[in-house]
Amino acid sequence: MVFLMKFLQVLLALSILIIVHEAGHFSFAKLFSIRVEKFFLFFDAGGRFLFSTKRSKWFTRLCPKALQWQTEYGIGWLPFGGYCKISGMIDESMDLSQMKREPQAWEFRSHNAWQRLLVMAGGVLYNFIFAIVAFSIIMAVWGQSYIPNEGNKIYPNELAVEMGFRPGDEILSFDNYVPGNFGMLQADLARRNVRQAHILRGNDTITLYIDGAMLGEVLNSQAMFDLAIPFCVDSVDAKGLNAGRDLRRGDDIIAVGGEEVEYLQDARKLLARYPGQEIGIRVLRDADTLVSKVQVDSAGRIGVYMKTPRLETIKYKGLQSIPAGIKFTGSTIAGYLRDLRLLATPSSGAYKSVGSFIAIGQVFPSVWDWYQFVFLLGLFSIMLGVMNLLPIPGLDGGHIVFLLFEIITGRKPSDRFMVGAQIVGMILLLALMMLAFGNDIGRLIH
Repeated sequence: MVFLMKFLQVLLALSILIIVHEAGHFSFAKLFSIRVEKFFLFFDAGGRFLFSTKRSKWFTRLCPKALQWQTEYGIGWLPFGGYCKISGMIDESMDLSQMKREPQAWEFRSHNAWQRLLVMAGGVLYNFIFAIVAFSIIMAVWGQSYIPNEGNKIYPNELAVEMGFRPGDEILSFDNYVPGNFGMLQADLARRNVRQAHILRGNDTITLYIDGAMLGEVLNSQAMFDLAIPFCVDSVDAKGLNAGRDLRRGDDIIAVGGEEVEYLQDARKLLARYPGQEIGIRVLRDADTLVSKVQVDSAGRIGVYMKTPRLETIKYKGLQSIPAGIKFTGSTIAGYLRDLRLLATPSSGAYKSVGSFIAIGQVFPSVWDWYQFVFLLGLFSIMLGVMNLLPIPGLDGGHIVFLLFEIITGRKPSDRFMVGAQIVGMILLLALMMLAFGNDIGRLIH
């Protein structure tokens, strides 16, 4: 059931994003009276399809006028994207027969370079606009919530400890950048190629020098900076094993089984050693130190809830959500561009983090959540837009580069060159896809 829910969410999200992207190309083509032969969600490889307005007999019987429509709309069987086939353009379909005919007024190649540039950039533009809409909706309905970095302490994993971080450190800045969102600390450390981390340890300010050679490990490490949660009682489960024990809100549990603890993470490790047993604890209540006992269940839990971290939520009213959505979209695009810069640096090891549909599926929750779905739609729309801007033939970015070359030099690349570039681009995209699937399979195995 969990797999089915994730699969349906991925399928729905990708379908929406593909339609939005291709609608960008479609709308600009129509604006300039360029003929669009096909508009397909997914690929109809080998001429096979799930639905077609011109080839599905049941639909043509139901709507015979569809046979006269200029564009064939459909759904292919291969869910690896979608496409908008524009007349007079060399694209991934590699349909070269039309290029042998005399150019027609309604073809892509017959229009000026600026118009063709807008047609090719339309998909990316629509992706970014869609992200702004998605994030503006989030700001209007749910607001912007995050755990602030200021005043919160980290609980580092093994890699972070190796780099010099310690439980209870408060990160003040990375080089000259002051992080605001605790949940983005690891991303900030990697994206900004940080050389120095300034931290508050106790009452001392310390500078850690970051080894750039460890950047690849940072990118592929899980939860480098957990939130250090004080082992401070918020409430006791009224139906739990320790209901009725002398534990009160605000009590600090400072020792478990004779060993001192400061954070919840420390306590979990100790409690796991005593499943099903009763153990002694020391509690600090105001200025008094008390000795008590608690019962540990078979899973190493004591039924005591800790104080939750401070969560800041910014609410936006009406049209205020739009500039907030634009700002969030801009910062997300900037972050993703930094990710791509790392990806282009083999020594960073960023290529190991590239994922396919499998990785995307793991991001979606196992139950339906409107907030998560809309947020991920916005995020993946940005990723799709930025990825398509890469100057690789076969992607929009490759076409945009050639069109900019034509605008600047006044020389149009030959059809032969464009065909060769398209083939090279398809090989590169296939290699990238194989890398993504390989990474996902490797992560599943390990």
